[in-house]
Amino acid sequence: MGKERKCHVWKIQKEMSRYSHLFSAASLLRKTKRFGVTCLCVLLLTGCTVPAQDVQDKMPAEKEFTNSLGMKFVRIEPGSFMMGQKRGGDWDEQPVHKVNIRRPYYIGTTEVTNGRYEKFDPSHRQLRGRRGLSNADDEAVVFVSWNEAVAFCKWLSKREGKPYRLPTEAEWEYACRAGTTTPFYTGDKWPAEFHKKQEREPSPVSLQVAQTVPNPWDIYDMHGNVEEWCLDWYGPYVESEQSDPAGRVDGDFKVTRGGSHNTKVRFLRSANRQGTLPDDKHWLIGFRVVMGAMSASKPIPAVERPLWACNVSQEKYNWSGGPSPRKPYFSEPKPYVKVPPSSNGAMFSKHNHDPALTWCDNGDLLAIWYSCNSERGRELCVLASRLRRGAEQWEPASPFWDAPDRNDHAPALLNDGKGTLYHFNGLSAGASYKKNLALIMRTSKDNGATWSEARLINPVRGISNQPVPSAFRTKEGYLIVPSDWPWHEDGRATALWISRDNGQTWSTTGGRIAGIHAAVTQLRDGRLMALGRDSNIDGQMPKSISADMGRTWTYQAGGFPPIGGGQRAVLLHLKEVEDPILQGGPLFFASFGKNMPMTDAAGRYGKVSGLFGAISFDGGKQWPIRKLITPGGPARKGRMMDGREFTVSTISAEPKGYMAGTQTPDGIIHLISSRNHYSFNLAWLKTPIPTEKEN
Repeated sequence: MGKERKCHVWKIQKEMSRYSHLFSAASLLRKTKRFGVTCLCVLLLTGCTVPAQDVQDKMPAEKEFTNSLGMKFVRIEPGSFMMGQKRGGDWDEQPVHKVNIRRPYYIGTTEVTNGRYEKFDPSHRQLRGRRGLSNADDEAVVFVSWNEAVAFCKWLSKREGKPYRLPTEAEWEYACRAGTTTPFYTGDKWPAEFHKKQEREPSPVSLQVAQTVPNPWDIYDMHGNVEEWCLDWYGPYVESEQSDPAGRVDGDFKVTRGGSHNTKVRFLRSANRQGTLPDDKHWLIGFRVVMGAMSASKPIPAVERPLWACNVSQEKYNWSGGPSPRKPYFSEPKPYVKVPPSSNGAMFSKHNHDPALTWCDNGDLLAIWYSCNSERGRELCVLASRLRRGAEQWEPASPFWDAPDRNDHAPALLNDGKGTLYHFNGLSAGASYKKNLALIMRTSKDNGATWSEARLINPVRGISNQPVPSAFRTKEGYLIVPSDWPWHEDGRATALWISRDNGQTWSTTGGRIAGIHAAVTQLRDGRLMALGRDSNIDGQMPKSISADMGRTWTYQAGGFPPIGGGQRAVLLHLKEVEDPILQGGPLFFASFGKNMPMTDAAGRYGKVSGLFGAISFDGGKQWPIRKLITPGGPARKGRMMDGREFTVSTISAEPKGYMAGTQTPDGIIHLISSRNHYSFNLAWLKTPIPTEKEN
């Protein structure tokens, strides 16, 4: 065994000795997977959990126990229960299945409080009172990540000489139900006198522990004080009977349970499942500690790969075989949102909106968008679909990214042109996306088949973390992600996030773009230009220009009709196929208008309405080419967002949709609305609207 490999094995053994009482083998495999095959064998051969009997020998025998910090614990005896909820439950609480708890364990009668947590981490005191919550010593601690909660358990185990850890999801629900089968341990309802401002937005309320009646097993606050971290990776349930289940082998999100203050009551049920990234922390989540042996059961295997991630070609595509850039090309619009009717989780047929689009080096197109019943709902998730190279139709949708019971608002995609795809997304603390989003980033180097673990770009939730899918790379190599800033003191606005090191670090540029949902690009001279929604100037869409990479902006009328609800524009700096210089071509702009004058092939003016495209050859000063984006022909019905009808004709195009766009290396411009995919080239845009006889 080489010196470097021996060093890696030692690192794993050290990791095992530090965390063996807290982590399953699968968790340590995740932590050490970078060390190679030999190291994996070492893990499998040596194991990584303390023998159950050794743990049991360290546990007390009495019914109740109080440790040196004054934390009270109650003994939970083995037993069985039905985990989940069918009637009145959410889709991820099914199938309801029998679970056997085979070993006793102790669970804290309350959540960990500020006073006790700060014995471990005194610096946490500076987070007390943030958002007006959790000031006192005896209030449940919040603003603690999963990783920090695990570290507290490790510290407490060393201090006490006993096996403290987070509860598994099954242990938590078993203890919460305490032998009951109703949605709450109080019955079908959670009594109004125990409510803690069960609203969407954070509002100050006491988080003092043990102020409600305990459940039948003398445990307090299992419903609605603060959410509580569990040990498990989140994933769908399986139908079979299980004993001491340990959750999924891996995942994106750690489970939280119990619901919280400022959360609607239905999310406080015994069976309700929530979760977020292990590094995430905010005002809704705290934790509770258990003492006992780790589960000896193997974690459930990872879920099957979704359709968009299956059989993804890794062969680099030759883009030279596409349509001739000298001949007009337009493809009949095709739907890309294909969600089965009456879907109500994990996909939702009611409302699909706010897409992002990018191209892959293998020739595929990848689209993502959010799906929900309500834009302000906790069920909101992100779906994806792939148009494989050479295919005529988009594949059916499948889940892409979904923090359980969090509003995953506003996705964005970017191909950096150097082999990496970027996914940006908002991640809410709860239901509302307004002022409550953190900003995350993931990357893919295999054409979107697999993605890195999500990283919090801005973990401090604020009002400029709602990405707009006009992300791009500047000619200097910077990554730019526009993000809505709708409550700026000077009016509705867009901010810019910028990374000068390929996404390793991020900061805001500080300047304010006029209008939300801004379409942003870089001009040939290096300046940035944006066209936004709302904050209109002289009755026109506002145009913002920055000569200092977004630190300051100047404003003027943009020359286009203003847009409103359900509409979002696209701005791209095209690369002409004949021009090898990056960003050397004209500007392309797509938006919406009503009764706009346009000239047909015979030189006659007419009024047209709907989605249009425009071209500028002078950096956005003039837009001599404007054309309705429509297949033309006699009037007929088309479908747009959520299946609503509109009239398709030579003078009428899709009237609404959040547009996203990209240009593939063969010069084809691709636009997606909230439902439809349009593709065409610059030569088609330069061709005048057909006359009536030509139709």
